[in-house]
Amino acid sequence: MKQAFQSPSGILLALILAIAFIGPLLPLADPLAMDVAARFGGPSAAHPLGQDEYGRDLLSRLVHALRSAILISGGAAMISAVIGVSVGVVAGYVRGFSEALSMRVMDVILCFPPLLLAMLAATLYGAGPSTLVPVLALVFVPSFTRVAHASVMTVRGQDYVDATRLMGASATRIIFRTILPNIVGPLFVQFSFVVVMSVILESGLSFLGLGVLPPQPSLGMMIGTARSTFAQEPWLLLAPCLSLIVLVLVLNAFCDHLRQLFDPRRESGA
Repeated sequence: MKQAFQSPSGILLALILAIAFIGPLLPLADPLAMDVAARFGGPSAAHPLGQDEYGRDLLSRLVHALRSAILISGGAAMISAVIGVSVGVVAGYVRGFSEALSMRVMDVILCFPPLLLAMLAATLYGAGPSTLVPVLALVFVPSFTRVAHASVMTVRGQDYVDATRLMGASATRIIFRTILPNIVGPLFVQFSFVVVMSVILESGLSFLGLGVLPPQPSLGMMIGTARSTFAQEPWLLLAPCLSLIVLVLVLNAFCDHLRQLFDPRRESGA
Protein backbone atom coordinates (compact mmCIF):
# COMPACT_ATOMS: atom_id res chain seq x y z
CA MET A 1 0.00 0.00 0.00
CA LYS A 2 2.93 2.34 0.60
CA GLN A 3 3.91 1.95 -3.04
CA ALA A 4 0.34 2.74 -4.12
CA PHE A 5 0.40 6.12 -2.37
CA GLN A 6 3.69 7.01 -4.06
CA SER A 7 1.95 7.19 -7.43
CA PRO A 8 0.52 10.50 -8.76
CA SER A 9 -3.04 9.33 -8.06
CA GLY A 10 -2.02 8.20 -4.57
CA ILE A 11 -0.40 11.57 -3.82
CA LEU A 12 -3.50 13.43 -5.03
CA LEU A 13 -5.75 11.16 -2.96
CA ALA A 14 -3.58 11.74 0.12
CA LEU A 15 -3.85 15.48 -0.50
CA ILE A 16 -7.64 15.30 -0.77
CA LEU A 17 -7.83 13.24 2.43
CA ALA A 18 -5.61 15.78 4.20
CA ILE A 19 -7.82 18.66 3.05
CA ALA A 20 -10.99 16.81 4.09
CA PHE A 21 -9.81 15.83 7.58
CA ILE A 22 -7.40 18.63 8.47
CA GLY A 23 -9.50 21.37 6.84
CA PRO A 24 -12.15 21.48 9.61
CA LEU A 25 -9.35 22.03 12.14
CA LEU A 26 -8.11 25.11 10.28
CA PRO A 27 -9.45 28.59 11.12
CA LEU A 28 -12.16 28.46 8.47
CA ALA A 29 -15.57 30.05 8.80
CA ASP A 30 -18.42 28.05 10.31
CA PRO A 31 -20.04 26.15 7.38
CA LEU A 32 -23.48 26.59 8.97
CA ALA A 33 -23.19 30.29 9.91
CA MET A 34 -25.52 32.39 7.75
CA ASP A 35 -25.12 36.03 6.80
CA VAL A 36 -28.12 36.79 4.60
CA ALA A 37 -27.05 40.40 4.16
CA ALA A 38 -23.88 39.18 2.41
CA ARG A 39 -25.56 36.50 0.24
CA PHE A 40 -23.76 35.81 -3.03
CA GLY A 41 -20.74 37.66 -1.67
CA GLY A 42 -17.64 37.44 -3.83
CA PRO A 43 -14.21 36.16 -2.80
CA SER A 44 -12.59 37.99 0.10
CA ALA A 45 -9.97 37.43 2.76
CA ALA A 46 -12.61 35.99 5.12
CA HIS A 47 -14.32 33.97 2.36
CA PRO A 48 -11.75 32.92 -0.29
CA LEU A 49 -14.35 31.24 -2.55
CA GLY A 50 -17.21 33.59 -1.76
CA GLN A 51 -20.57 32.99 -0.07
CA ASP A 52 -23.68 31.08 -1.08
CA GLU A 53 -27.35 32.08 -1.26
CA TYR A 54 -27.56 32.21 2.55
CA GLY A 55 -24.24 33.97 3.06
CA ARG A 56 -22.45 30.78 4.20
CA ASP A 57 -18.76 30.33 3.45
CA LEU A 58 -18.39 28.23 0.29
CA LEU A 59 -14.85 26.99 0.97
CA SER A 60 -15.73 25.74 4.44
CA ARG A 61 -18.85 23.98 3.13
CA LEU A 62 -16.85 22.27 0.35
CA VAL A 63 -14.25 21.00 2.84
CA HIS A 64 -16.91 19.64 5.19
CA ALA A 65 -18.85 18.15 2.25
CA LEU A 66 -15.72 16.32 1.07
CA ARG A 67 -15.17 15.02 4.58
CA SER A 68 -18.79 13.83 4.80
CA ALA A 69 -18.59 12.07 1.42
CA ILE A 70 -15.35 10.28 2.33
CA LEU A 71 -16.56 9.24 5.80
CA ILE A 72 -19.89 7.90 4.52
CA SER A 73 -18.44 6.10 1.50
CA GLY A 74 -15.42 4.80 3.42
CA GLY A 75 -17.56 3.60 6.32
CA ALA A 76 -20.00 1.85 3.99
CA ALA A 77 -17.14 0.22 2.07
CA MET A 78 -15.52 -1.05 5.29
CA ILE A 79 -18.76 -2.58 6.59
CA SER A 80 -19.58 -4.21 3.27
CA ALA A 81 -15.98 -5.49 3.00
CA VAL A 82 -16.09 -7.14 6.43
CA ILE A 83 -19.45 -8.82 5.78
CA GLY A 84 -18.89 -9.67 2.12
CA VAL A 85 -15.36 -11.02 2.54
CA SER A 86 -16.41 -13.12 5.54
CA VAL A 87 -19.32 -14.66 3.64
CA GLY A 88 -17.31 -15.17 0.45
CA VAL A 89 -14.30 -16.76 2.14
CA VAL A 90 -16.38 -19.15 4.23
CA ALA A 91 -18.55 -20.08 1.23
CA GLY A 92 -15.51 -20.69 -0.97
CA TYR A 93 -13.65 -22.74 1.61
CA VAL A 94 -16.46 -24.79 3.16
CA ARG A 95 -18.46 -25.30 -0.07
CA GLY A 96 -21.64 -27.39 -0.01
CA PHE A 97 -24.98 -26.04 1.20
CA SER A 98 -23.51 -22.92 2.85
CA GLU A 99 -21.93 -21.90 -0.45
CA ALA A 100 -25.14 -22.38 -2.43
CA LEU A 101 -27.26 -20.52 0.13
CA SER A 102 -24.82 -17.61 0.49
CA MET A 103 -24.38 -17.07 -3.24
CA ARG A 104 -28.11 -17.26 -3.93
CA VAL A 105 -28.80 -14.61 -1.26
CA MET A 106 -26.18 -12.41 -2.90
CA ASP A 107 -27.86 -12.97 -6.27
CA VAL A 108 -31.19 -11.79 -4.80
CA ILE A 109 -29.58 -8.57 -3.52
CA LEU A 110 -27.94 -8.01 -6.92
CA CYS A 111 -31.38 -8.15 -8.57
CA PHE A 112 -32.20 -4.75 -7.08
CA PRO A 113 -30.59 -1.69 -8.73
CA PRO A 114 -28.34 -0.03 -6.09
CA LEU A 115 -29.84 3.44 -6.48
CA LEU A 116 -33.44 2.22 -6.23
CA LEU A 117 -32.63 0.06 -3.20
CA ALA A 118 -30.93 3.00 -1.49
CA MET A 119 -33.84 5.32 -2.34
CA LEU A 120 -36.35 2.82 -0.96
CA ALA A 121 -34.46 2.45 2.32
CA ALA A 122 -33.98 6.22 2.69
CA THR A 123 -37.70 6.75 2.05
CA LEU A 124 -38.76 4.08 4.57
CA TYR A 125 -36.26 4.78 7.35
CA GLY A 126 -35.50 8.45 6.79
CA ALA A 127 -32.56 10.27 5.26
CA GLY A 128 -29.25 10.92 6.97
CA PRO A 129 -25.86 9.25 7.47
CA SER A 130 -27.29 6.74 9.97
CA THR A 131 -29.41 5.32 7.13
CA LEU A 132 -26.99 5.93 4.26
CA VAL A 133 -24.03 3.99 5.65
CA PRO A 134 -25.80 0.64 6.33
CA VAL A 135 -27.82 0.90 3.11
CA LEU A 136 -24.74 1.53 0.96
CA ALA A 137 -22.95 -1.25 2.82
CA LEU A 138 -25.78 -3.69 2.04
CA VAL A 139 -25.78 -2.68 -1.61
CA PHE A 140 -22.11 -3.57 -2.07
CA VAL A 141 -21.88 -6.72 0.08
CA PRO A 142 -22.54 -9.01 -2.94
CA SER A 143 -19.63 -7.55 -4.91
CA PHE A 144 -17.19 -8.28 -2.07
CA THR A 145 -18.70 -11.74 -1.60
CA ARG A 146 -18.24 -12.64 -5.26
CA VAL A 147 -14.65 -11.35 -5.41
CA ALA A 148 -13.70 -13.15 -2.19
CA HIS A 149 -15.45 -16.36 -3.25
CA ALA A 150 -13.77 -16.40 -6.67
CA SER A 151 -10.36 -15.66 -5.14
CA VAL A 152 -10.71 -18.45 -2.55
CA MET A 153 -11.78 -20.90 -5.25
CA THR A 154 -8.59 -20.01 -7.13
CA VAL A 155 -6.17 -20.57 -4.23
CA ARG A 156 -7.87 -23.29 -2.14
CA GLY A 157 -6.42 -26.05 -4.32
CA GLN A 158 -2.87 -24.69 -4.32
CA ASP A 159 -0.06 -26.82 -2.91
CA TYR A 160 0.72 -24.47 -0.02
CA VAL A 161 -2.91 -24.66 1.18
CA ASP A 162 -2.88 -28.47 0.98
CA ALA A 163 0.44 -28.53 2.84
CA THR A 164 -0.95 -26.37 5.63
CA ARG A 165 -4.01 -28.59 5.89
CA LEU A 166 -1.88 -31.77 6.03
CA MET A 167 0.18 -30.24 8.85
CA GLY A 168 -2.99 -30.30 10.96
CA ALA A 169 -3.83 -26.58 10.86
CA SER A 170 -7.41 -25.68 11.74
CA ALA A 171 -9.79 -24.23 9.18
CA THR A 172 -9.64 -20.85 10.94
CA ARG A 173 -5.85 -20.76 10.76
CA ILE A 174 -5.86 -21.81 7.11
CA ILE A 175 -8.33 -19.07 6.23
CA PHE A 176 -6.71 -16.22 8.16
CA ARG A 177 -3.02 -17.16 7.88
CA THR A 178 -2.82 -18.83 4.48
CA ILE A 179 -5.73 -17.90 2.22
CA LEU A 180 -6.53 -14.29 3.14
CA PRO A 181 -2.95 -12.95 2.72
CA ASN A 182 -2.93 -14.39 -0.81
CA ILE A 183 -6.22 -12.82 -1.95
CA VAL A 184 -5.78 -9.38 -0.40
CA GLY A 185 -4.88 -7.78 -3.76
CA PRO A 186 -8.26 -8.18 -5.47
CA LEU A 187 -9.99 -7.19 -2.23
CA PHE A 188 -8.08 -3.90 -2.04
CA VAL A 189 -9.02 -3.15 -5.65
CA GLN A 190 -12.66 -3.96 -4.95
CA PHE A 191 -12.59 -1.76 -1.84
CA SER A 192 -11.36 1.26 -3.80
CA PHE A 193 -14.00 0.63 -6.48
CA VAL A 194 -16.77 0.44 -3.87
CA VAL A 195 -15.62 3.73 -2.32
CA VAL A 196 -15.94 5.39 -5.74
CA MET A 197 -19.44 4.00 -6.30
CA SER A 198 -20.48 4.95 -2.76
CA VAL A 199 -19.36 8.54 -3.32
CA ILE A 200 -21.47 8.71 -6.48
CA LEU A 201 -24.51 7.10 -4.83
CA GLU A 202 -24.25 9.32 -1.74
CA SER A 203 -24.06 12.43 -3.92
CA GLY A 204 -27.03 11.29 -6.00
CA LEU A 205 -29.17 10.59 -2.94
CA SER A 206 -28.21 13.92 -1.36
CA PHE A 207 -29.08 15.64 -4.64
CA LEU A 208 -32.55 14.08 -4.41
CA GLY A 209 -32.91 15.10 -0.76
CA LEU A 210 -32.55 11.51 0.53
CA GLY A 211 -28.97 11.70 1.73
CA VAL A 212 -27.25 14.10 4.11
CA LEU A 213 -29.83 16.39 5.66
CA PRO A 214 -29.55 20.20 5.55
CA PRO A 215 -28.05 22.37 6.86
CA GLN A 216 -25.11 19.92 6.94
CA PRO A 217 -23.11 20.32 3.70
CA SER A 218 -23.02 17.63 1.02
CA LEU A 219 -21.70 17.87 -2.52
CA GLY A 220 -24.89 16.45 -4.02
CA MET A 221 -27.13 18.73 -1.97
CA MET A 222 -24.99 21.78 -2.81
CA ILE A 223 -25.34 20.94 -6.50
CA GLY A 224 -29.09 20.54 -6.15
CA THR A 225 -29.68 23.81 -4.30
CA ALA A 226 -27.37 25.81 -6.61
CA ARG A 227 -29.40 24.98 -9.71
CA SER A 228 -31.98 27.67 -8.95
CA THR A 229 -29.32 30.38 -8.68
CA PHE A 230 -27.13 29.24 -11.58
CA ALA A 231 -28.00 32.28 -13.71
CA GLN A 232 -26.98 34.67 -10.92
CA GLU A 233 -23.99 32.80 -9.45
CA PRO A 234 -22.79 29.92 -11.67
CA TRP A 235 -19.76 29.41 -9.39
CA LEU A 236 -22.02 28.05 -6.64
CA LEU A 237 -22.91 25.16 -8.96
CA LEU A 238 -19.52 24.74 -10.62
CA ALA A 239 -17.53 24.54 -7.36
CA PRO A 240 -19.23 21.41 -5.92
CA CYS A 241 -19.45 19.84 -9.39
CA LEU A 242 -15.71 20.28 -9.92
CA SER A 243 -14.99 18.98 -6.41
CA LEU A 244 -17.07 15.85 -7.05
CA ILE A 245 -15.50 15.29 -10.48
CA VAL A 246 -11.96 15.62 -9.12
CA LEU A 247 -12.71 13.28 -6.19
CA VAL A 248 -14.20 10.59 -8.45
CA LEU A 249 -11.43 10.88 -11.08
CA VAL A 250 -8.68 10.64 -8.45
CA LEU A 251 -10.35 7.64 -6.80
CA ASN A 252 -10.77 5.95 -10.20
CA ALA A 253 -7.13 6.57 -11.07
CA PHE A 254 -6.07 5.16 -7.69
CA CYS A 255 -8.31 2.12 -8.26
CA ASP A 256 -6.68 1.52 -11.66
CA HIS A 257 -3.22 1.85 -10.11
CA LEU A 258 -4.11 -0.70 -7.42
CA ARG A 259 -5.37 -3.09 -10.08
CA GLN A 260 -2.08 -2.83 -11.97
CA LEU A 261 -0.08 -3.10 -8.76
CA PHE A 262 -1.77 -6.33 -7.69
CA ASP A 263 -2.00 -7.82 -11.18
CA PRO A 264 -0.39 -11.31 -11.03
CA ARG A 265 0.89 -10.92 -14.60
CA ARG A 266 2.95 -7.95 -13.45
CA GLU A 267 5.10 -10.12 -11.20
CA SER A 268 5.36 -12.95 -13.68
CA GLY A 269 6.45 -10.53 -16.40
CA ALA A 270 3.65 -11.61 -18.77
